[in-house]
Order: sequence, then structure tokens, then C-alpha cells
Amino acid sequence: MARSPKDHDHDHPHTHRHGHSHGVRREDTHGAKSMETLSRISQTKQDEETARSLQYGLEAASSVIDRNISLFSRGHQPAFAGINTFMKAPYCEDIRKIGNFEAAFVGAPFDSATTYRPGTRFGPQAVRRISALYDGYWFDGGVDIYEELDLCDAGDIFVIPGNIEKTFDQVTKAVSHIYTSGVFPIICGGDHSLGFPNVRGIAPHIDGNVGIIHIDRHIDIQEKDMDERMHTTPWFWTTNEGTHASHRDHSHMHDVGLPNCHPKNLVQIGIGGWYGNRPGTAVAKRRGTSVLTMHDVQHYGPKKAAEIALEMAWEGCKAVYLSFDIDSIDPGFAPGTGSPEPGGLLPREAFEMIHTIAAEGLCGMEVVEVSPPYDVNDNTAQLACRVVLDVLGTLVANGKLGHRSKVMK
Repeated sequence: MARSPKDHDHDHPHTHRHGHSHGVRREDTHGAKSMETLSRISQTKQDEETARSLQYGLEAASSVIDRNISLFSRGHQPAFAGINTFMKAPYCEDIRKIGNFEAAFVGAPFDSATTYRPGTRFGPQAVRRISALYDGYWFDGGVDIYEELDLCDAGDIFVIPGNIEKTFDQVTKAVSHIYTSGVFPIICGGDHSLGFPNVRGIAPHIDGNVGIIHIDRHIDIQEKDMDERMHTTPWFWTTNEGTHASHRDHSHMHDVGLPNCHPKNLVQIGIGGWYGNRPGTAVAKRRGTSVLTMHDVQHYGPKKAAEIALEMAWEGCKAVYLSFDIDSIDPGFAPGTGSPEPGGLLPREAFEMIHTIAAEGLCGMEVVEVSPPYDVNDNTAQLACRVVLDVLGTLVANGKLGHRSKVMK
């Protein structure tokens, strides 16, 4: 005896006759929208890479059926093979030609300003190594980095081990060269002392004020640490204290504050814990910087906290810079860092925050304090890589970087 539709529905009580569940249509899901966007992006660069791999790497053995595979690895596959650049992007060896690209990954392998555990000089190498895992195809955001962004690896800045000031001058000049060439700088540290020379390489070239969103567990705004400008001090030297500037004799350290980086536009998120914040707290209070602790993030939620930070950082500014210290993420997820502090962000919270922040546009970014000697399974380096990729993907998706309009069908 044939079963009636009514019998069928009785056997499956969760089936809805309207063809969708809970009032949500399949085509309205985020996944469906991402697939639609990705389907409209050309595969031109992928085809070009295949042709180049066959030209430079020779044809594969006759037993290999896929004739897009070359004899010597010259492209993204296998992920574990080849000589790594960040995301296996082109290496811009002639830095005079950096202007041919839209964004550049650059390493600043300096950790002589570390106050506890060294090792961040190996951070850029670790981030490059684990980046080989990724193929640039971001389903979450509907972005294909390789097709939509001309990205390169600019190599590493020649830092001077043991000399903070000469390194700062090298870093500032290098970042300035990248930025003034019309290229978005992605600076991978290295310790957080680099925040000051990094911003100093960008801010003078912006016609207006620059805001800074600083995601960290430590406030990093004390004047000096053990008589030097260490990784606990970058924001003291970056932000301009105005008429209340220190009049102490700093000899070569006379540049107290960049003129267009005001304390009110420095927003520090995730600050807390039991270490490293005492000397800087008084400075932050005196200068009037904005501090959001992990309690604030929990209270408002990561998205709202990021929106609050955006309002403060962008007030009266022409541009905003993102400084991301990997120790802002709980060390259970990111153990490979110099000053771990439990109770920080979960990775998903961090991603939600940087998606919100990057959607408004950035003038540059840094990811610092990845210390591979203390890492486990490259977890910390991988999170740093994801921070970079998620920022880039968000900038591309929101039309703030790249050339999406040229590759959409």
C-alpha cells in the first residue's frame, strides 16, 4: 500500500512543507552568499601560476595524469615544499620595485628590546613557514587573496642586534619606503618596541591625525624600562603629550611623541593581568588614552568593543593603524610569546574584532611578539598568520585594498 504524504511527514516531524527550516532560506545563509561571491572571481592568476610552474619547473613524469603538475615544485603545492615567502607570494628582492604591488609583508626580526623571554627575532620566519598551509581562498569572507590583491614579500629589514636606536632608524626608513611607494605595509615582528618606529614610518606622510588601535594584554606606554626604550614603551614615544611632554634629558631620545598621533586616539584593548602594567598606567591616565580591559570585552562583546574602539580611534583622524600583539590571545591558544598572560582573547573573539576594525580601512598593521622557541605545533605563528590574512581579506572585501572590481565576472 502506497504511503501518503501525511504518513511521510509524521515519520519526520522536523520536515517543513515550505521547503526551508526555521524560516531561513538556503540562499540567505552566509555560506551561500560566500559561494556566490567566490564563483564570480576569476582564476587568472591561478592559471598563470600553473603555466609558470610548468615553464620553470619542467613537465612532470609521464606517469602523472594531472599535467598541471610540474617536475620541480615552483608554485603553492605541495604546501610543505618550496622556498617560503609569506603565502608563497612573489619575493620583491629589488625593493625599488615595491610599488608594483598593493601590499607587502615585511619582517622586522628584532628582539633586543625584550624584557623577559627572547626569541621573537624568529617570528617572521615562523609566520612565513606556517603560511604555506593556506591557499588564499577565504570562504568566511568570500575573498580570493591571490586573485584580488597584488601581494609580495619584501623580505626582512636589516636590524641591528643589540642596538635599539639604530634598529628603530632602519625600521622607520624601511616602513616609510614601503608606505610612500603606495603599498600597504604588513610588519611582522619582532618585539613590540617596533610599534614606535613602525608608526613613525607612516604618520609623517599622512595629512592629518593618525589613530592607533592597540590589541594587547599589556599597556606598553611607560617612558623607559631599565633605562631604555624597550618593548614596554612604544606608545609613550609614539603619542604626543603636547604641553605636558617630559623635559628630562633623553639625549638621542628627544622625539617624545609624533605631532599627529594624539593620546585620545590611542585605544588599547585587552589590557589586564598581573604583569607589566604598573609604570604605564599612570602615563595612560595622565595622557587620556582609551583603555578597554578584558572585562570591557566580556561586557560589551568583541564586536561592540571594536566599534567603541573605532569611534575613539577615528575621532578627528584621517587614518588608523592596527597594532596586534599576539599575547592578547590567551596563551592556551598562543603559548609562543615572550610575556604570556592568561585570560586573554579567544581566537574567534580576536577575529571578530579585527574584522570589525579592518572594515573601516587601515593605513598599516603590525603583528608582534611571536616567539617560536616557546611555541607548540606552530599554533602561535599560525594565529599571527591568520590575523594578517583576516585583516587583508576584510580590507579587500570592503573595497579598502586590492582590485576586486577588476576580477569579478
